This record gives sequence, structure tokens and C-alpha cells, in this order.
Amino acid sequence: MKRIVVTGQGAVSSCGIGAQALWHAARDGISGVKPVTFEDIENQRVSEAAVLSVEDRAKVDDIMGPHRMRDPFATWAILAAREAVGQAGLDTGDFGDRCGVVIGSGFGGGTTLDQNYMSFGKERKMRLDPMAIPKIMNNAAASWVSMEFGATGPVYCPSTACSSGSQAIGLGVQLLRAGAMDRCLVGGSEVSVVAGVFRVWELLRVMTAGKNRPFSKDRNGMTLGEGAAVLVLETLESAQARGAEILCEIAGFGTNSDAGDLLRPNSDRAVACMQLALADAGLGPEDIGYVNAHGTGTVANDITEATALRGVFGDDLSGLEVSSTKPIHGHCLGSAGALELIVALNALREQIAPPTINFNEIDPKIGLEPVPNVSKPISTKAVMSNSLAFGGINATLVVKTFE
Repeated sequence: MKRIVVTGQGAVSSCGIGAQALWHAARDGISGVKPVTFEDIENQRVSEAAVLSVEDRAKVDDIMGPHRMRDPFATWAILAAREAVGQAGLDTGDFGDRCGVVIGSGFGGGTTLDQNYMSFGKERKMRLDPMAIPKIMNNAAASWVSMEFGATGPVYCPSTACSSGSQAIGLGVQLLRAGAMDRCLVGGSEVSVVAGVFRVWELLRVMTAGKNRPFSKDRNGMTLGEGAAVLVLETLESAQARGAEILCEIAGFGTNSDAGDLLRPNSDRAVACMQLALADAGLGPEDIGYVNAHGTGTVANDITEATALRGVFGDDLSGLEVSSTKPIHGHCLGSAGALELIVALNALREQIAPPTINFNEIDPKIGLEPVPNVSKPISTKAVMSNSLAFGGINATLVVKTFE
């Protein structure tokens, strides 16, 4: 089976522009959560989200410029891809038919959709943005990235809620192993902290009005986020042939479905998903030293995931470092898995487990103490990242040190 390696990473997040800005914030426990208000939401209960700063939005605008056919989620994906491609050292001759793009998104052009709904529904304007459809469609980010670099190989856009980014990476791995391409730009993009989307998340009662506290006894919901992350994947032969620096190896991918409740997670199916990823990697539970958990901070998710972790790693989790970095970068929905894989691979490279900030107290119903508030040193050659999505679509990635 072909070995698949990572040669580049790029990100745009509430922690700043760049993959290292994301990693340093995660490692050092610096949250990108900020106050947000929407004049179109009456009685707004939740007043924080992990959004880009005003200064970083201005930087993105300066770098990318306006484009009447592009929603911010596509623009951010291009910017993240540029960083990843630059780090990978690719040039124009490295794309073409042997390079594909797989970038997931849960909502697509949420900013454009919200703007047009407001124009029509609130202001009763009849002339809306004629370019709204190509800006809104979920595959726009993947298409724009392929056009940016002239990648004329297969292009896909998984849309599986908050496992979209992880599914995109896993699909890229599978396509590379199958010989469909030599390299692939993979990841996720989501820019949907807008009034309409924010309000319906509020009404679902899964967002916290306070601090996001995954696995803590006093947790009461998630914090919404936004961001984009892109990685360059290559076959080992491709990377070595051009002398590329190899950041890590994507050793295993597992995905399955609960086929049960649309919103309620299933611990048995999460166990099976993690086991699929381990089997694909040819590793055992004892080989994993750190897990970047899905860890949303909702009551149901955290109990389910902790139960699943015990089902895979045993009842005593004291020897396994687990953390959720969502209190730092927010729950970024379709881009969450890709952003969190960047965190996980850098945790592996630096041998540091990032903290679960805002953690207060072990929940006896969970029996898991994640890395609390301050990062910890680790010694491992493999890490895991979980995405457990609405719709019961699960994805697990296993990354190991390249040897």
C-alpha cells in the first residue's frame, strides 16, 4: 500500500493567519474567542464566537482583494492553500492532471447566503447578487483552489457537517493510495458566523453563553468558530522524488456512520471508527500517545466520546493524553477536522499535547481528565484526531512520525 505524507500546511483561523499562528495558540492555550453581536438578532443569548480579528480580516482583504464571484469561505481556502503549497515547495509544473483537490464545507458560502436573505427578507430588495449561486455552492472553495494552481485532477467536496474536513483528508488519502493522483490539496473551509446561521445554532441550544469547557463537569455547550485549513498530501514516492521536507505521515483513516439518530452520537460507532483508523494504520491502541478529541463541550458529545475512548484504549485512560482545542479556535464545523489535524500533527512534531483550556473539574460521569489548561510534554510516534458529526458521520485520522 502506498504511503501518504504531508509536505505542507496552511490555515486561516480566529487565532491568526497561518498554520503556526493556529498551532502556537493551541499549544500555549491562547483563545481566539471574541465578543460578537448581530443587530438582526433580538435577545441574543450567546455573545462570543471564535472569529477572525478585525485586523486579520483587513489583512486577508489586502492580500486577496475583492472578488464579485467569491465568498469568504473560498477566499480563505485559497489563502490557506497558498501557504501550504509554499511550504511544500511546489511550482506550476507540479499540478496538472496528477494533482487533485478535496476541500470540504458544511455550509458553503454562508456569508453570501445570509447577505442575500437579509436583502430580500428584511429590506425587500428584489435585485439580489446575480453571482450568489456560484458563491454559495459548497464546492466553490475546492473549485477556486483547483483554478488557483491549475490542478486539473479529481476535485471533490465532502459535505458531512463537522466531519467534512476530516473526510476530505481521508478521501485524499484513499485517492492517492489508489493511484488516481500523485499529490492532493485537502482540507476544509467554513465562514458561517453570520446572523442567520448563528441564530439557528442558538435555537438548537447547543451553544454556551459562557466559556466552552469540554469534558468539564460544568460544561454546557460549544462555541461557534470559523476558519480554513489546507494540507498538501503526496505519495511518498512523489515527495522523495522532488526532495520535499516531510512533516509527517497520514498512516490511517477510518470512517463510518451511526445510522441512528441525526443529532445524538453513538459511542459504539465511534469505537468502531477509531478501530478502523488504527487497523488502516497497522497500529494498536498502545501506539497512540495523544488524541485530539472532537470534544465540543456539549453534555451528550463529551460523554459519548469519553465512553468510546475507553472502548478503544481501555478503562484506564491515565496513560493517554487527550485534549479538545475547540475552546481555542472554536467549533469550525466543516473545517474543524482539518484545523484540528494541523494541531495534531504539530503536537506530534513538537511532542507537546496542547491543553483543554477552561477545564475546571472532572465529571464523574465521564471519568476523563483531558490535558487541563496547560500543555504537557509527550513521547509518542503516533497521534489521533476524531470528528463525530451531526448526521452520525464519523471520521478518525491517525498521523505518525515519518521514518
